[in-house]
Amino acid sequence: MEEKPDIITIGESLIELSTPYSLTNAQSLNKYYGGDTLTTAISALKLGSKVGYISRIGMDCFKDYLLESWQEAGLDISHVKPQQGINGIYMLALGQDCSEKQLYLYRRKTAAANLSLEDISPEYIKSASIIYTTGITQSLSISAREAVKYAFKIAKENSVTTAYDPNYQKQIWTLEEAKEAFEDIAEYTDILFFNIKHDSQILLDSSSVDNLIKHLWDRGISTIIVKTDVEKGYYIGSSGKTEFIKFYNEEKIDDTGAGDCFNGGFLHGISTGMSAFKAANLGTITAGLQVQGIGAIKSIPNREEVYKIFKGQND
Repeated sequence: MEEKPDIITIGESLIELSTPYSLTNAQSLNKYYGGDTLTTAISALKLGSKVGYISRIGMDCFKDYLLESWQEAGLDISHVKPQQGINGIYMLALGQDCSEKQLYLYRRKTAAANLSLEDISPEYIKSASIIYTTGITQSLSISAREAVKYAFKIAKENSVTTAYDPNYQKQIWTLEEAKEAFEDIAEYTDILFFNIKHDSQILLDSSSVDNLIKHLWDRGISTIIVKTDVEKGYYIGSSGKTEFIKFYNEEKIDDTGAGDCFNGGFLHGISTGMSAFKAANLGTITAGLQVQGIGAIKSIPNREEVYKIFKGQND
């Protein structure tokens, strides 16, 4: 990619094997690729952003499939390093009538865990408009945490916007580890996504949206996006005010990666000069269409589908 990237994401790719049936009854599994930061990257890319990806992938039987798929999609993979090792896998089964979702994750000692400071090119980071990562990336290893902190520090020192999602999952690490990882990069973070149900304890022991947003503003984080499944939407705190944006669509077939897809739509909007509130509107449409299919990335809608609805709502 010769052009400067609008957005760079740092993280871990996974192989996605999915079925609309239960794993007991499925005769075959559909192969694709996934991963939280990769879902965000492809979401923004399909809306028209130029997106780069920093990662390490294993030189196993999936390596060529991954690299060729990303190149075909238009993702800048000049900072993806193949190395000896394996790629993580998750199996997604939706069961009878897509109502009995099961997710099985296999990601121990994968190549991505070797992410380190040497994977972070200061010049590449400085070339972007937005740098994005998640707690999932930090959870891979101590060296991955160091790489994330280094990238965010470079970005902050060079007026590159930073965006972060804790994406806390208790099966991956402890709450204390997740808190420490957030503290690593809090002072360098401009945009923060979090889920009121899963992430609020990392940031502040409170479930009050107003208290959380004010607390984070006081810490210097300028834009906060709070997802709440109870109220079916997002609270956006930016420019000293807070607005609530409803989910575009509450009906869903598979919500795997929906939050990551929203993040991609939001960051695309920000990179094109939209306000945080307009960008959130775009993100909800993107995620609302994505949940109508099966799989995190293969169900992400294209630009035409999203912008047709977005323009109709904002004319």
